[in-house]
Formats: sequence, structure tokens, C-alpha cells
Amino acid sequence: MISQLSWKIGGQQGEGVESTDRIFSTALNRLGYYLYGYRHFSSRIKGGHTNNKIRISTKPIRAISDDLDILVAFDQESIDLNVHELRPGGVIVADAKFGPVIPDGVDARLFAVPITKIAEDLGTSLMKNMVASGASWALLGLPLEVLGKAVEEEFGRKGPAIVEKNIQAVKNGAEFVLEQAGGPLEDFKLEEADGKQKLFMIGNEAIGLGSVAAGCRLMSAYPITPASEIMEYLIKKLPKFGGTVVQTEDEIAAVTMAIGANYAGVRTMTASAGPGLSLMMEAIGLSGMTETPLVIINTQRGGPSTGLPTKQEQSDLNAMVYGTHGEIPKIVIAPASIEDCFYDMVEAFNLSEEYQVPVIVMTDLQLSLGKQSCEMLDFSKVEINRGKLVKETPPLEGHELFKRYELTEDGISPRVLPGAKGGLHHVTGVEHDEVGRPSENANNRRKMMDKRLGKLNGLQVRDALRIDAPHENPDLLVIGMGSTGGTIDAARTKLQEDGLTSNHITIRQIHPFPTEALTPYLQSAKRVVVIENNATAQLASQVKMYAGFGDKIKSLLKYDGNPFLPLEVYQACKGMSEDGNI
Repeated sequence: MISQLSWKIGGQQGEGVESTDRIFSTALNRLGYYLYGYRHFSSRIKGGHTNNKIRISTKPIRAISDDLDILVAFDQESIDLNVHELRPGGVIVADAKFGPVIPDGVDARLFAVPITKIAEDLGTSLMKNMVASGASWALLGLPLEVLGKAVEEEFGRKGPAIVEKNIQAVKNGAEFVLEQAGGPLEDFKLEEADGKQKLFMIGNEAIGLGSVAAGCRLMSAYPITPASEIMEYLIKKLPKFGGTVVQTEDEIAAVTMAIGANYAGVRTMTASAGPGLSLMMEAIGLSGMTETPLVIINTQRGGPSTGLPTKQEQSDLNAMVYGTHGEIPKIVIAPASIEDCFYDMVEAFNLSEEYQVPVIVMTDLQLSLGKQSCEMLDFSKVEINRGKLVKETPPLEGHELFKRYELTEDGISPRVLPGAKGGLHHVTGVEHDEVGRPSENANNRRKMMDKRLGKLNGLQVRDALRIDAPHENPDLLVIGMGSTGGTIDAARTKLQEDGLTSNHITIRQIHPFPTEALTPYLQSAKRVVVIENNATAQLASQVKMYAGFGDKIKSLLKYDGNPFLPLEVYQACKGMSEDGNI
């Protein structure tokens, strides 16, 4: 029996690939397996090759696998494009309709199943995804009733007749392939899972759930890949808590609406990707100048312009840190797991109100859309901090105004909601004095700039650096951000087998940069490798700029639209080790 396995389904978009993956993985989650998924899809509604890959394990995992055990193919293109991943002796379950052919030199077992015909015999070819699910599930020797339960949950709203037909499609697919194979494949049988209850979600869903827990009651946004699922999640959830989602006409309207709502006292967020973030830049400056809380989610994708809207990249770092004109304080944090996506949303809202600054939560497509197992979330950890929000203002004399931008020792001024007695003040995007009146006085300008820019001195967010450093003087220090952490850890296991010691740091506080915390680890390592999905080494540049050590830092970059594989990281890190041997 084996402890982990990799399964992939491929076909044309609109052919049922997504629903097959969803039902198959949901059933595995019910059994208690740990799962990590990656979705490859095109930027169109229907047509174009798509595939979903799931890594299944009895232990926690946070990376896709290098190879593939089972490929389910709805067309020959799916075989041709993905067969190179199959390990020797791997399995292809293909629709007999298109006459599947295994390319020369590939060591694989082919099971040609009349997937479409079985579905059509039951009434409609639309059920071929269920036939494929049943066939591949049966080869693993897993209990069919668990898959049936997942089918029932998927189609229950359509009535018992539809559920019955889909379950029958699963059974017929299973029976056909088991007869062809002579029973379940012994070398593909998974060890029993621990059976513990786990959440199974994409990062965008965790972001949505975290924002609700944080007290967000309004989301203003414009749909864009790969951020749209946050809107879709909150459209269903926020009304249950007295909140709502407003789909605006563009990202400029979305961010300015969020600023206005936050000024009025409602915790509000917006979410977008690189192109939308570009449109928001002027308004982010408005948030910084007026010291109005603002939370933005930026789900990175391939750029520039429309770029690769459905592919992995981490190339917006510089835009998030430096994009606004002028100089304002802002916070940029980067979740590295599904759990982070939840807890970081609570922290983002708290930080935004505590420091009265824009907070950008930076994810990437793999973290945002890759479905993963997640330990049960602890809602007792959720605490709300609204900072210096003044409920009662001291009595004011005559025409005196409230000092909304008061010069304080920590740079953070008292904040009041509109309509509060004694809270009258000006609000403007031009430079202003303590009560908000426009002012071009040079002395006032210097004081206000120092006040705003000094607010974040010494800031350190929760787990600013996620550190796994078992070695005092490692051969390598591997640094990453976002979704790369699990892949790096998988590569480090192989490095350890080769006798190379390594430490691993995931940088989660992107700005202000945690220089002081990172420096000792840079000093102690013989070599430093910074891993990121972009072409210009943006994270490595931050490390060199703020902490130095440029002479020992090397970059591993990938910008072809795909996430890193553990083998790629292992081979590159081994090549960059002290002796240079590969």
C-alpha cells in the first residue's frame, strides 16, 4: 500500500473536468486524506485544454507532486500534454470514444473505458464526468458509497431522479473498469487515512471567511480572475450577517467606495488582481493621506496588461510597495497557507484601523485558487481591534474643530465617525493641518509627513517571518513567499538526503520589510537562495536593499505561468550549494 498518490483529469473547458475533480476530491476529503490541488485552465469560458491535479496523502502536504500516478483523459490532447508526468507503470483512464493512443516510449497502463457511451445510455453525455470518477475511484479500491455520498451532495438540489442517475453512472464506470483490470490495482491502494475532519477550500474562500469573522460587512469590487471567487463567496455569506457585496463599474469605483464606507465606520474591503490594482493607485494614496482604513486583496497573476490571467505569478510586489505616487505609510502582508488566508484577514482589518493606513493582502493564483486541506480554524483567536476610534469627544468651545489629524507621539491620531457629537472636522486629499483644513505651510507639511510616515516604526505583524531553522550555519538558507513554502520544504527533504543542510524562511511581512528579524539568518547561512515566480527577482531585491548580503544571495526564478515543482527547487538549490556540484 502507498501513503500518497497523484491524480489528474484533463479535457476541454466546459466538459465537466472541474465538477469531476470537485466530487472526486470531496469524497477523498470525507475519508480524511490530506489534499493539495492545482488547476490549469484557459482564460475563456468554454474550449481550450484544462486539467486539475490533486495530490492525495495520509500526511499534511502543501505542494503539487513532480509526477503523476493516474491520468483521466477526455481527449487525446490531454494524454499528449500530460503523459510526460506519468511515473513508470502509471495509469491512463481514457474515453474509448476518441481511440486513445499512448505515445511511443511511455511506460503506462491504458484503460479505454466507453465513458461517453455509458453516460449516453443513461440518458445524457453530461454524466460522463461521473462515469470517469467511478472508474478511477474503483481502481484505487476505495469505498464506492463514499463517492456516492459526494455525488448526492453535489446534485441533491436537482432532485432524487438526477441523483439516482449520476450514482448509477458512477457504478457503471466502476464496474466496467474493474472487469477490464481484474479488480482494484494493488500497487495503487492507499493506506487508510486518519479520518479526522478537515476543511477543504481554496484560499479565496478562506479570505472571504476571514473577512466575515473580522467584522467586514461590505465588499465593493469588480470581477477579475483570480479574485472573483472572493466576491462569489461573500455574495452568499454577507447578507446572513447584515452585510452586502456591491459590484461596481470598475476598480476605481470599488476602492473609493471602500474608502468612503470605512470612513463611515463600516469595515469594508475590495479585492482585485494586478490590472485592477493599477487602477486603484491614486485612491490608495487618498487612503494614506486622509488616514482612512482600507483593506485590499491583490491576487497576483501573470502580467503585464492582460498577460496570463489564469496562470501563476508573483510579479506585483514592487507595485504594491512602490505603486502610489508620493510617500504614504502602508502595510503589505503575504499569506502562505489556507490558514493564513483566514487569520491574516482578521489581522489586516485590525492593522488598518489601528494604524489608519491601507493594508494590502498579497496572494498568488496558486494560493487563491488551489484547493487544499486545512486544519479546523480556531475562531477563539479572532479579536477585533478598532484602534483609536473615539466614541465620545471632549467638549469643544465655540467654532473649534475636532483634531482628527492631531500630532501625537506615536503618529496615530484619534479617529471619529461622522455624526459623532463634537467630531466635526475637514477631510481632504490635499495636505492639511490637525483639524483637516488645507495647508501649504512648509512647517506643517514636514510635521504631517513625519507623523504619517512614523506610524509604522517597529511594526511587526504576526509571523512576519515563518522560520524553520534547525541548523546554526546551514549550507543554504532558502527564502520564499506566498504559495512556495510547501514546495521548498519538499525540496529540502531531498537536499537533506544528499547531506546538505538548509534552513527555510517564508517572508510574510513584505512592507515594512522585517530587516532586523531576517538579518541573523542571512549572516549565518553559507548561501542564500530566494525563490519567486517573477522575472526580475523582486523579493530578492527587497532582501538586498534592506538587509544586504548581496554577495551570497542567488535567485531561482520561474515566470512561465506554472508554479514551482519540488524537483525543480531541489535541483537548482543543489546546484547553488557551496561546492557547486549538481
